[in-house]
Amino acid sequence: MPEHPIRERLDDLLARKEQARNPGSERSVQRQRDRGKMLARERIEYLLDDGSFNELDMLARHRNPDIPDRPYTDGVICGWGTVDGRTVFVFSQDFTLFGGALGEVYAEKMHKLMDMALKVGAPVVGLNDGAGARIQEGPVSLASYGGIFYRNVKSSGVVPQISVIMGPCAGGAVYSPAMTDFIFMVEDTSYMFITGPDVVKTVTGEDVSQQELGGASAHSKKSGIAAFTAPDDQAVLDDVRFLLSFLPSNNMETAPDLDSGDPHDRPTPELIDLIPDSANVPYDMRQVIEAVADDNEFFEYFSGWATNIVCGFVRLGGRAVGVVGNQPAAYAGVLDIEASEKAGRFVRTCDSFNVPLVTFVDVPGFLPGVDQEHNGIIRHGAKLLYAYCEATVPRIQVITRKAYGGAYVVMDSKSIGTDLAFAWPSAELAVMGAAGAVEILNRKEIAEADDPDAKKAELADAYGEKWLNPYIAAERGYVDDVIDPTETRAKLIAGMNMLVSKKEELPPRKHGNMPL
Repeated sequence: MPEHPIRERLDDLLARKEQARNPGSERSVQRQRDRGKMLARERIEYLLDDGSFNELDMLARHRNPDIPDRPYTDGVICGWGTVDGRTVFVFSQDFTLFGGALGEVYAEKMHKLMDMALKVGAPVVGLNDGAGARIQEGPVSLASYGGIFYRNVKSSGVVPQISVIMGPCAGGAVYSPAMTDFIFMVEDTSYMFITGPDVVKTVTGEDVSQQELGGASAHSKKSGIAAFTAPDDQAVLDDVRFLLSFLPSNNMETAPDLDSGDPHDRPTPELIDLIPDSANVPYDMRQVIEAVADDNEFFEYFSGWATNIVCGFVRLGGRAVGVVGNQPAAYAGVLDIEASEKAGRFVRTCDSFNVPLVTFVDVPGFLPGVDQEHNGIIRHGAKLLYAYCEATVPRIQVITRKAYGGAYVVMDSKSIGTDLAFAWPSAELAVMGAAGAVEILNRKEIAEADDPDAKKAELADAYGEKWLNPYIAAERGYVDDVIDPTETRAKLIAGMNMLVSKKEELPPRKHGNMPL
């Protein structure tokens, strides 16, 4: 009796799928291993919950039958699965096929994946390890990139988009990650740049390595491109899973609550001794953030770039919250061009995905200098101001020490729409510090004094006594309450619980004109 025709074809199907699962040559696979890199399929399996991956277009391959090598998958693995039980779409570029270079079929798979993620409202995680466009496909590969860029923008602010650079990412390929919400890089094995070292040397004469030009260190500390870095593939994928726990699946939802059992009314007495006796002595704002966070856990964003401001994610009473804080331990916590861009981008990202914001303020002002002015501190500082003014998520401000001048206003003050403003007794709300103020207000009196330095010190003390405190602002309602630092965590959680039902709408418009 002949075998059932479906059973006959099943054998053929299984053989094809086996080819698709192991398309790269032994040599190319071993090269990945020798570099300490996981294979494309292994990365997906590690990222997603066990057994949850569903592959799309596994049997897709180049359409030209005359090409001798037409491996299945065409160099990128696409599909969906779950992370902590929530749906996530993922693509993983396969460097063992064509060096991970993008062609027409490859791009169509990504287009389909991104369209589906937008339809169902789920994050997209891209595992990038490819050599850019396939030169032999000419303008087709370039147009294919355009389709990806278009979908990146269409998805922006609707579903979280996360790019993980796990190998090369060069030329036009860098612009898709650049338009996503978060970029991760693997130290020593990943790099991204527009033009490589050879072109740089030819054009400018500069001799630079791939890592020096576009490695994880360069982009996490100098360019402000990579928000997170990790030492190896496994560690970076662990961090991606952790980040996803702070984000909703889309802009119509909120991030999942994960209450660890840390008491909501836990006092924070360590904060009292954290503020130094002298206003000119630094302290670490990370310690403030960690003290109030659930289980003292803080996932920092751009930890190595624009270090005079600190941003990242915590949980407060189980709720995901974005935190921004001036960092007195770096340049006294001043706002400059890079700090404004870093914080402005973070605030807008949180607002896009309904993540509430807490802002810790200890800011002496904007960084003075010819370089800052000529490079556009006015325009760049306005980005942070714009981001806060535009944000409709619950917002709470906590002033720990200095809150001077326009920089205080920019740091989510009551006047630009924060919902609750608290201050510690150590807070100093004023147009400027005492020394600078008396030089302007009492210039003649100081100049005519027998001992100008002593007179200046006396007047500065008097100015400080009158103005450098939170109480005048509290009298006028610019601060809602002056609180004991030990109550900070409890006040923040109570405030967030009250604000959970906040509704606020911006005026009808196509979009605002942010000072880019």
